[in-house]
Formats: sequence, C-alpha cells, structure tokens
Amino acid sequence: MLASLRLNPMRCCPPGSTKLTHHPHHPEKTSFCGRGSLNCSQVKDTIRKLDERVDSAVPRPLRLVVAALILREGAGGTEVFICQRKADQPMSLKWEFPGGKIEPGEGPEEALMRELNEELGISAIIGRRVAQIRHKYRNGGAVDLQFFIVKEFHGPLENRIFNDMRWAPLSTLPEYDFLAADLGLIRDLSEGKLL
Repeated sequence: MLASLRLNPMRCCPPGSTKLTHHPHHPEKTSFCGRGSLNCSQVKDTIRKLDERVDSAVPRPLRLVVAALILREGAGGTEVFICQRKADQPMSLKWEFPGGKIEPGEGPEEALMRELNEELGISAIIGRRVAQIRHKYRNGGAVDLQFFIVKEFHGPLENRIFNDMRWAPLSTLPEYDFLAADLGLIRDLSEGKLL
C-alpha cells in the first residue's frame, strides 16, 4: 500500500518522478509533478499516519470460547475441576477451566462436549450456562467466554494436554494464578455468588 512508497533520501521524491524542482531560498523543500511544496519530514509523517490508520483498521477476530465448571461435592464443600497450561503454551502455567474454541458450525454446548472429550477423555452432560464474559487482551485480541456447569460425565478424567489438573474447593480458587479473563468469575465463585 502506501508504505511501499520509497523515498529517494537525496531528493525526497517518489521513484519515477519526472519533474523535480529545488527551491533556491528553501533547499529543504522540493516540488515534484507540479503538486506543490513538500519536505522529507512531511512526506514521511503522512506515510506513517496512513500506515497507522491501516494497521488500526484491521480488527482482530473475536474468539468464541466455552469452558466447563465441572463440579462435585467434596469434604469441604463444592469443588471445581481446574487445569494448568503447559510451560510451552501461550500464557504458560496459568490455571483455567477445561474447554476451548467454538469451531464453525458448532453450538456452544456441542463445542464444549467435543473439547472435554479431547482434553480429558470424558463424555460430559452439559448443564446450564452460568456466565458469559467478554475480555480484551493488551495485544488487542478479544475473547467471548461462556461457562457451563457440568455435574455428570462418563469415563475417568485423563490428563491429555495439561501440565497439572486437580479438584479445588471454590473458596481456594483465588490462590491459583488464573488467566486474566477468568478473574472476575473466580472472585464470584469463591464468594459463593454464582452457584
């Protein structure tokens, strides 16, 4: 686009210009193609501003994600199943709830059933949606997260992709280093506001 315009540092004009006029009283100004006076910094600033406008005009797609609050009753009250990302993954070693991206053509519940089978090897019965959060990351990306309760599943929980996984009492969730997008939900769960 405009960023590909290369300036000749000696003349401050685009390659292929046919008419170049130096101003005798203002050597930093140059006219080309009969379009008036420009100086190098004006041309470079204009190109930089146009490049910034192009970069900011390209929106990053909103990622649609589902996650499960797999619940059970433990000795100390309700527990939820949490998973820790591996060290070589983005946002490494952060804790999260199992789940993942909604693929084209899938509904949220269908996507969550697939993800739980892929990540944990279980066949889950997806319950009601309890929260939906939209989170913007510093890099400009955004995620739309839907959280569903899972109280029943078939098969043993298998660790297929995580660094660690465990049952945690709801009151202890703030002690774990969760993903930024989950922090509001963690607070509400630990304070007994959501379930």
